[in-house]
Amino acid sequence: MKFSVGYQLREENESTFVSIVDKYKESICEVYFPWVNIPSGRGSISDQCGYIDWSAQNQLVADLKEIKKMGIKLNLLLNGNCYGAKSMSEAFYNEISSVLDYLSYEDCDVDIVTTTSPAVAFMIKRYSPDIDVRASVNMRIGTVKGMEYTKHLFDSYYINRDFNRDMERIKQLKAWADDNGKKIYILANSGCMRECSFQTFHDNMVAHNEEIMHTNNIKNFVPYACWNYIKSQENWVSILQNTWIRPEDVQNYEPYVDMMKLATRMHTLPSMVIKAYVNQEYHGNLLDLFEPGYGPALAPYVMANDMFPEDWFERTTACDKQCDKCNYCQSVLEKVLIEG
Repeated sequence: MKFSVGYQLREENESTFVSIVDKYKESICEVYFPWVNIPSGRGSISDQCGYIDWSAQNQLVADLKEIKKMGIKLNLLLNGNCYGAKSMSEAFYNEISSVLDYLSYEDCDVDIVTTTSPAVAFMIKRYSPDIDVRASVNMRIGTVKGMEYTKHLFDSYYINRDFNRDMERIKQLKAWADDNGKKIYILANSGCMRECSFQTFHDNMVAHNEEIMHTNNIKNFVPYACWNYIKSQENWVSILQNTWIRPEDVQNYEPYVDMMKLATRMHTLPSMVIKAYVNQEYHGNLLDLFEPGYGPALAPYVMANDMFPEDWFERTTACDKQCDKCNYCQSVLEKVLIEG
């Protein structure tokens, strides 16, 4: 399995992100990254509540150059959920074109653009047919119909993470992709709740993060379904019912997906995540691999990855996802949840 990993500007234990990529470059096929002043699926890498890190762009470009020299592809994220009034504008097209032209001038030619926007996909096709235009996981495309509607715009797809444990559906999507000259990919370590009711609201909020940071917002409102929900210990079983894939189960996806994406843009220990999935094993608190991980919410308890039952993958990928009528995950939780 090859992996796509998310760029970080900061260092981890005195290791730069470039050095981490270099260490695992045989298993990393691409690095995805945002541009400094365009909204994406996460917060800005340069703006911290109005304090701008003016060195961020220079550092980003220098790092991308080194990564490109390793033979690793560059994947530009234009995956904000909303671009407001400029969503379909020629001005936005010119802005995107200028970024791509600048990166090319700096020997950081972009190989892939991942987006949530059909308009941006159209813009990239207009700019350069050679760039792989990829549908973001946040488009929640998980059916053949969903891919058919957009096949004139996208060359590849991150499939809806809610179907990560539906192997029959993944096989179906793979068959369609092969027949239509497309590729499908999967996000392995999302900690987000399955079928989250807040996702659209949250994604829109992230896209407008800069405006929100400078607004006098209402007090005591937590805009994340997950953190509210798992305040009650009786709901912790839902974490097991989410979409993440254990490192030990990576090989089961190799026949069907061309690559796995690892969420590492905001993770405090990206090298730990990459190592676990590259080696397909992890000995520790499973929650620590995910983004978000919920470790602080469950403390002092942890979910011991070594204590998962042998039939975990088979049971959770063959079930009908009617969690209210089954107690398998509850029985697993009782085994793996220990005081750390």
